[in-house]
Amino acid sequence: MIVLKNARLFDGWSADCAEGVSVLIEGGTIREVSRSPINSSADVIDIGGRTLMPGLIDAHFHAYGSHVRLHSMNDCGETYRAAHAVRVLGHALDCGFTTVRDIGGGDYELWRTIKDGLIRAPRFLYAGKIITMTGGHGDLRDRHESQHSQGYCTCGDVNAMNVIADGVDECLKAVREQLRRGSHCIKIMGSGGVASPTDPVWMNQYREDEIRAIVGETAERRTYTAAHCHPASAIRRSVEFGVRSIEHGTLMDDATARFVAERGAFVVPTMAIIFALRDSGKRMGLSAESQEKVDSIADQALIGMESMQRAGVRIAFGTDLLGDLYDQQCREFALRSEVFAPIDILRQATAVNAELLLHKDRLGCVKPGAFADLIVVDGDPLRDIHLLGADGRNLSFIMRAGAIVRNRLS
Repeated sequence: MIVLKNARLFDGWSADCAEGVSVLIEGGTIREVSRSPINSSADVIDIGGRTLMPGLIDAHFHAYGSHVRLHSMNDCGETYRAAHAVRVLGHALDCGFTTVRDIGGGDYELWRTIKDGLIRAPRFLYAGKIITMTGGHGDLRDRHESQHSQGYCTCGDVNAMNVIADGVDECLKAVREQLRRGSHCIKIMGSGGVASPTDPVWMNQYREDEIRAIVGETAERRTYTAAHCHPASAIRRSVEFGVRSIEHGTLMDDATARFVAERGAFVVPTMAIIFALRDSGKRMGLSAESQEKVDSIADQALIGMESMQRAGVRIAFGTDLLGDLYDQQCREFALRSEVFAPIDILRQATAVNAELLLHKDRLGCVKPGAFADLIVVDGDPLRDIHLLGADGRNLSFIMRAGAIVRNRLS
């Protein structure tokens, strides 16, 4: 058992931080939170009045995303992608992210590797392979390619991150296969995207019957469907058809934001990847066509978040970084600070993300019964969100599932 004493507590939601709080941790969970001293035979760590808060959550992560150019990701092979995953997961943990939701590519083997403690990593939830239609954002064939040459097999795996499925029956089979493999949720491609070679960003993808079938199948498994969407049209129709989590939502407008808020769906903006690709995509091998796409949406990205804020959308926190851009994960805090107050960003990265991940009261909070995923910030992140934007340098303590990852306090 461990007692963390003399903490200034941000609980994941309240803007009023209690002083002098003690937290008792037993095993991998929080047993007690008290404003009075806790009498226990546990080891005691004095927080020294610093801010104790829930571990951060990145809800849009790609552990196997080894390259910005997705063809290169496929060509490099499983071992290379696994080594990249070790690197980026360790970096995320050192930055204070104690949970990630891998929303495309993650698998049972990586989850088990983490569960068994073979690598340093955050808590790991995964969506498996993304479901995409032929010619959709996940179909990475160039126009001259007629066959699936990137790992295609009879079960439909077309590349490292995606499964191609067309029509209701194929979609249902693909979804059921990913759920069989342990996927926490299912992600579909609901619009065009930046990195794919043949689909414009504005293109809506999948028919209504296909989306509703996928949504119905995830509901039967007591989970949910997420959808990659950039344009407002794709966002609206996906939410209308039952999608719970919109990934990116970059070209959101006021009317669509109001509709999303009324339906109670989540949106996971990913500013870090947009601005990282705008700044460095060409140097890192992004095609001219894809660079033009990202340049066309970057100017609208912050405006879209403003629309979400005005409408009261449930906004989650994600980054979507690929390749060597992984070290810009904490840049997301600075980019969001152009629109949101620190308390809003803190909630997005903790309590709101926990609700999105179906782990309310277990993640993103500091209360009895919650997972002991905690960080200590040197300073007040409710006044200065940039404290969390320094790649973990301002974190004197990190705990994941009750195990101490970093302790500069003792």
